[in-house]
Formats: sequence, structure tokens, C-alpha cells
Amino acid sequence: MAQGSYGNGSMEIDGRKSEWVRLNVGGTTFLTTRTTLGRDQKSFLYRLVQEASDLNTDKDTDGAFLIDRDPSYFGPVLNFLRHGKLVMNKDLAEEGVLEEAEFYNITDLIKVVKERIVERDAKQNQTFMKNVYRVMQCSGQELTQMVSTIPDGWKFEQLLNIGSHYNYGSEDHAEFLFVVSKECPTVLSGTDEPSDRAKVLQLKGTRI
Repeated sequence: MAQGSYGNGSMEIDGRKSEWVRLNVGGTTFLTTRTTLGRDQKSFLYRLVQEASDLNTDKDTDGAFLIDRDPSYFGPVLNFLRHGKLVMNKDLAEEGVLEEAEFYNITDLIKVVKERIVERDAKQNQTFMKNVYRVMQCSGQELTQMVSTIPDGWKFEQLLNIGSHYNYGSEDHAEFLFVVSKECPTVLSGTDEPSDRAKVLQLKGTRI
């Protein structure tokens, strides 16, 4: 089977013009069709494969169009033209795809990528509520006062008996850990996690 190429980058098979087109993007060859490249008639790629193209683009020795762009980001662009969906590897940034979409002037892809960026940023910056804990030490005599003076927005969580400094002490001489909590908004940055209870709660004690 004889193969060749036309001046506009289209392949020739057995003397007839083929639908297939080669693109050399940043040193990587992509094989696709004129129909795929022509999805957006205002795009650079559509103009590139027209019979009377107004673009003066060089070709390599195999007749593939030479395009000086990043091939790793061209893959999502080409796949979007193929099936209309934005599919990206995890190591690629949306901003990189947007840069290519704007270079090739693919209107629908530009819109989709911008929406993806907005959704990503909103997710990264979303707020959630987490509990902040405060642990106060008091004696048995101070318990009633501690309960009655809990600040607004704080709620009682736990009371731990940590013993007494006196060998002969009564209940009034016992020492307690008085634990309260409050819900506070925090920004989710992707690495932050809700804090665990204060480590002091891990102390051996008797809950009352």
C-alpha cells in the first residue's frame, strides 16, 4: 500500500486523499482526522487543515504539521475534540490546559476548563466546622462555679477526676479536668484535618 502526504498535512493512501492527519506537537506525533480537528470552525486546528489554509505552518519530513506547543497538554485538547469531555492526568494543571485551549481558540473547551478551575478552587477553599476543645483544671470546690460560668458558644464535654494532692483529702480536695468545646469555622486547604481532642483527655481519670 503506497502512502504519502499532501501539502496540507493529510495522508495519501494508494493515490487517494485520506481523512487522517499527522500533527507534530513539540516533537510528539499525533494521528487524528480532519473531522476531529474541524469540530470548532473558529479554531486554529480547523484553519490548519483546510485546503486553502491561511496559516503558514512548517511540516516535518513525514509531512506532519509542526506545532511548537507542549505535547502533554495537547492530549486533553485533542481528546476533547474527539468526544467532548475534558479528561486529564492527575499530574496536569487545569491552567495548562486552559492555556492550550486559548492558543488553539477552542471555545467550548475554554468554557469547560474555566468551570473546572472555579469548582476546584471552591472545593479547596470551602469552610467546615470543627470542634475546638478547652481544658481547665479546677478543684471540687470550684466545680459549681465553673459550670455556671461557661462562656456563650461553649458546651460542656467531659469531667475527669485526676486525683488529689492530699492523701487524706475529701471530695473538695480532688482535682478535676473540666473540658468544654466550641464549633469554629476553618478553611479546608487540602492538608488540614479536624483536630483531635486535647491529648490531656488521654490521661487516666475517672469520669463523673
